[in-house]
Amino acid sequence: MGGGEKFQCPDYRIYKVENVPELVQVQRALASHGLKDPWLRNEVWRYDPGFSTHGQRLKLALFRGFKWGLILAVGTVALERAFGGGHEHGHGHGHH
Repeated sequence: MGGGEKFQCPDYRIYKVENVPELVQVQRALASHGLKDPWLRNEVWRYDPGFSTHGQRLKLALFRGFKWGLILAVGTVALERAFGGGHEHGHGHGHH
């Protein structure tokens, strides 16, 4: 299963909330309500340029379930047509 270099997991201490302006805003907003998120540091890696760009994160957020949603929608329409959803007959075209 391939050679190459062994993956080195980066040291968790390099990921700091203070280095990500978006997360600093979240931290401040929580603090203004007397709250604190001890797990916020776990989101820092998502903002590391080595992992993805802002555009890639935006696409991921918007289209995460798009493929499966489209497949299910097409399947639903196909099943309704195959088994006659009852909506195709008698739409009031003047025939009695």
